[in-house]
Amino acid sequence: MGISPEAQQFAQFLEGVRAKSSTPGLDLAIVRDIVETHHLASTEPEGVTYAEVDANGVPALWCIPEGADPDRALLHFHFGGSVTASMHSDRKAAGHIAKAAGVRSLVVDFRLAPEHPYPAQLDDAETAYRWLLSQGYEPRNIGSTGHSIGGTLAVMLPLRLLAKGEATPGAIVSISPWTDLTIQNMKVDENEEHDKMLSRGTLELFRGAWLQDPAVDFADPEISIVNADLTGLPPTSVYYGDYETLAGDGADFGRRLADFKVTSEVHPMPEGQHSFILAAGRVPEVDQAIEQMGQWLRRHLGA
Repeated sequence: MGISPEAQQFAQFLEGVRAKSSTPGLDLAIVRDIVETHHLASTEPEGVTYAEVDANGVPALWCIPEGADPDRALLHFHFGGSVTASMHSDRKAAGHIAKAAGVRSLVVDFRLAPEHPYPAQLDDAETAYRWLLSQGYEPRNIGSTGHSIGGTLAVMLPLRLLAKGEATPGAIVSISPWTDLTIQNMKVDENEEHDKMLSRGTLELFRGAWLQDPAVDFADPEISIVNADLTGLPPTSVYYGDYETLAGDGADFGRRLADFKVTSEVHPMPEGQHSFILAAGRVPEVDQAIEQMGQWLRRHLGA
């Protein structure tokens, strides 16, 4: 079978961005500018408009598909290891997912590390969620979505709400999540040559910027969600690329969901890259996966 030519081009695109951003001696501000160019991999989704909003002090961006269900919404978290990327680099990919689900999506521009270490990102996620509630959305009508560190936050937020005894979003779509912050999964090294975006070195850099408290245990279930008690988690769909360093993180988390009897699906993409949704609108395999995500959200939101 093999992958489509478009998927091969996407892998080359990721490799090009990585080559630029890993030039020795670059200032973090410049690295962030380079990482923003990932948005070029997605096409502009037709019939989606955008509106920037202030979600109780957290900058955010609405992606609004034509004919979107007014009573349902997605809360979307971008990639970038907590250190790079923004609501702008995720705007188009999030727009494609919103369109597939037939609902609007609020892309959260959470604070970045190292300036703002953990738990600033999760705090911003919770603030944005509470803002959605204040706008009249019911918890069960909100979907929690994201990729890479955003895929982690998409799960961390409902776990935090469960710990407080509060209602969670109605469904989760977690793409390429980082679930084991000990970085001990065998796939990290096995897929080093295949993953065109991430490497062990990059993960260690991100972790150092994000988890600055020396007392933090990287295996802590609050940080490594693969170790968390997942009881009560809403229906969760997990996607990851077979070729990514975090493929094992996604697979292990999927098994964990099954252990806790969470309604769940796990979708490994053959030869898929990390954060493959960035190729929305250009890569047939990715568009097919996004269509599937949309169906999952339609089925479980407000169910």
